[in-house]
Amino acid sequence: MGKLFKVNDDLFADDCGISGKSFFLGDKAYDEEKARKPLPDFREIKHLLPVPFREGHNIDTDCYMKAFEIAFGNLKKAKREAGFVSDFIDTAFNGYLFMWDSSFIMMFTSYADHIFDFQATLDNFYSHQHRDGFICREICEDQDGAQFTRDDPASTGPNVLPWAEWEHYLKTRDKDRLAKVFDPLCAYHRWVRNNRSWQDGSYFSCGLACGMDNQPRQKGYEPTVSHGFMSWIDATSQACLSAETLIAMSKELGRDSEPFVKELKEECKNINNIVNERMWDEKTSFYYDTDRRGKTTGVKTIGAYWALLAGIVPEDRAKAFAAHLDDEGEFKRPVMIPTLPKDDPHYRADGGYWLGGVWAPTNYMVLKGLEKYGMHEKAHEIAKNYVAAVTEAFAKYGSIYENYAPEEAGPGSPAKSDFVGWSGLGPVAILFEYVFGIKPKSDGTVEWRVFLTDAHGIKGYRLGANIIDLYCAGRGDTCEKPEITIKCTLPVKVRVIWEKGEFVCEGILGDEEKD
Repeated sequence: MGKLFKVNDDLFADDCGISGKSFFLGDKAYDEEKARKPLPDFREIKHLLPVPFREGHNIDTDCYMKAFEIAFGNLKKAKREAGFVSDFIDTAFNGYLFMWDSSFIMMFTSYADHIFDFQATLDNFYSHQHRDGFICREICEDQDGAQFTRDDPASTGPNVLPWAEWEHYLKTRDKDRLAKVFDPLCAYHRWVRNNRSWQDGSYFSCGLACGMDNQPRQKGYEPTVSHGFMSWIDATSQACLSAETLIAMSKELGRDSEPFVKELKEECKNINNIVNERMWDEKTSFYYDTDRRGKTTGVKTIGAYWALLAGIVPEDRAKAFAAHLDDEGEFKRPVMIPTLPKDDPHYRADGGYWLGGVWAPTNYMVLKGLEKYGMHEKAHEIAKNYVAAVTEAFAKYGSIYENYAPEEAGPGSPAKSDFVGWSGLGPVAILFEYVFGIKPKSDGTVEWRVFLTDAHGIKGYRLGANIIDLYCAGRGDTCEKPEITIKCTLPVKVRVIWEKGEFVCEGILGDEEKD
């Protein structure tokens, strides 16, 4: 396997249509001094973690701490012989580092970035990037090598690296990192477009490459490794999400006038037209894959909701599309959200892996999409249902699972135990952001959508260099105005949104300010 080292500026500009300095993390030296530093021990650092609190739900805190205990136990040293350049958190699956698992792991480990540089895990993918932009989705942790050749339909994807980097930037405002990863991400986007799209600009994938291994989305083809000559709704939507994210990055970096950015804007328009004109079915109000004849397949999958996150869904279609999440005959099961609806003939009550299993990454994607369209209450209800199932299973079995059964609070079949892994999303990011409703904003403020009536909050919440204690007193009902207490090491503004309105709180260390 040829690796991508630092690329000559002219060569990169010719290849990707981007002018200016290029910096690939692939030339980052193996740091001997850093290699000698021991990895953090959870027992010694756990007091540095932010700690969630919810009255009457101590199990939430216990499950949260268990998630981070497992996560810190999965940290590994970079091996020079593997071509790794940064210590990293293992995917905890098979001795290979997975691209889309790692991207989602970054979404919750960002709350512990002050303890360990989790985001640097992704540097190991850039260090394995080929000169044409290709990055294999699985790279070996012990020796230099990848799991797939580039021509294998299962070799790469899903294209969510830009989203993972952008979410990190919104929380940290680390523009230096954004500048370093921008060109590699553009090169990867172009490779995927050149090698995973059809003539009309729609994209294809397969079970392994889309991440939902055994979902039966095709007839007459082996779903795990074949694209089935289909246009895939998730892969096509992810391409638009990638392009939109890169456009946003280019604005932050002052590079939005470059030729490749113009290409990205044109691609977004084309994908929007394809998805809404060919992949939408008006009768069922759902987006589908299309077959080689251009006909929608009629197979409903959680993957369709990438269209929400990508912002492709027109406002007049969004409610009807999201309504499938409220249908008990489809996606509204006792544990939400199954990756196949109940009315699919392949649906299994035990989850059957991706035949209805409930997975943290797809749940997080849907919640982000609902948020984008202002469906905050729906996102909260789904998040509360999912976290309750995760913590109930934790209370029963003492473990956090790779996926969960849709019909009861327990592990799916099959499902790895102690999987953190991306399953840390539930007891950490989903708890913070959608059950509690607390999110950092890019302007340095905090937004708190208060839905719960229980007393709740987070002690030691990090926002850059600021350490904040956030506390909401218990209420009689949702119509009662929340009583908020804030303590912090630096001044901060918290925008509190509740059922009857909103207000802004400010807090300074040692003061308790209530509004």
